[in-house]
Order: sequence, then C-alpha cells, then structure tokens
Amino acid sequence: MQLKKSLILVLLVLLADQISKIYVKTHFQLEESVEVFAWFKIFFIENDGAAWGTKLSDFLPIGERTAKLVLTIFRLFAIAGIGYWLWDIIRKGSNTTLQVAVSLIFAGAVGNIIDSVFYGLLFDHSYGQVASFLGEEHYAGLFYGKVVDMLYFPIIDTQWPEWIPWIGGNNFRFFAPVFNLADTAISTGVGILLVFNKRAFAKTAA
Repeated sequence: MQLKKSLILVLLVLLADQISKIYVKTHFQLEESVEVFAWFKIFFIENDGAAWGTKLSDFLPIGERTAKLVLTIFRLFAIAGIGYWLWDIIRKGSNTTLQVAVSLIFAGAVGNIIDSVFYGLLFDHSYGQVASFLGEEHYAGLFYGKVVDMLYFPIIDTQWPEWIPWIGGNNFRFFAPVFNLADTAISTGVGILLVFNKRAFAKTAA
C-alpha cells in the first residue's frame, strides 16, 4: 500500500465522518432521533469525554473543564504517535493489512479530535434548538468542543422478566452505545489487528 492510497483512505473516512456530523449537528436538536429501522436509529448526542462518555474528572480530583483540556491534549499526542506509526510502516513497506488497519485508526482518531478541538467554535449549542454553523455565537472555546455521536443500534430493547431476582422488570438494551463513523473506523482498524494479527505483523509485505 502506497502513501497516496493510505491518504486517500484517511481522507474518505474523514469526509464521511465530518459530513455526517455536520449534517446531524445542523439538522437535529440534542437527543432528537429518527428511526431508520426498528433496530437502527439516528440519535443525536454529544460526548464530552472519552469512550462511553467516560470523563477524567470521574476518576481524578480535577474539574470537568480541566479534565476536558487534558483529554484533548492527550488525544493530540496520541494522534501524533499514530500518524508517525502509519508513516513509518508505509516507509518500511510493511504488510498491507497493517497499513489499512492503522490508516483507519488514524482517520477515526483525527475525525473525533476535530470535534474536540474546533466544534465549540464552529457551532452554537444544540439544547432545544438546531445548531447553526459559523453563527454569531459559539458554545465553547478552542479545545473544548464535544464529539458528535448519532449511530444507535438498539437491536434488543426490552425488559427482564419480573421473576428474575434483582434485575426483574429492569430495562435491557442491546446494543446501547451511540457512536459515529470515526468510532467505527477505529473499531474496524483495531478489529483487523486482532483478527488478522499474524498477517498484519508479518515480516514481509503482502
């Protein structure tokens, strides 16, 4: 896989990710949803933290604003590291499987960091209104944007039977997380590395 092909893959993922996020942000109010199928919805939420909405302030004695800044800076360093890894394996002519996987991970990471770094300045808020792009007001400063998520697959949405101890009557939902195309790219890249580990890290290029 050549550098040009890797860049094309990264750009395609970024374009699809950002177009979908900008569309949802400028057409949906926060927590508004549209049912595509019974098991698939476009459900607009914003993630202010890491994976699954986890925040550093949940674990460290720091304020949410400081935690958000630390997380964004950490992501920037992580992207720099992944970018260098991608450049290095392409330069060395590593296995195509590895290059595709790292390209997807890099593209997904960049897609989400764009939200975190710039979206606070590019949009106004989505609480009870549809946000505008490049409007007069913005909802946060540089580095304090929120990641836009919208893909929701409640494949099973039911309740536990009442006769089951402790959890009877409680809601059971599979699959509960709401994510975006950048998350999908990262998960796909990691999945390739796990499933095709021997091929990806083979010493000779495919």
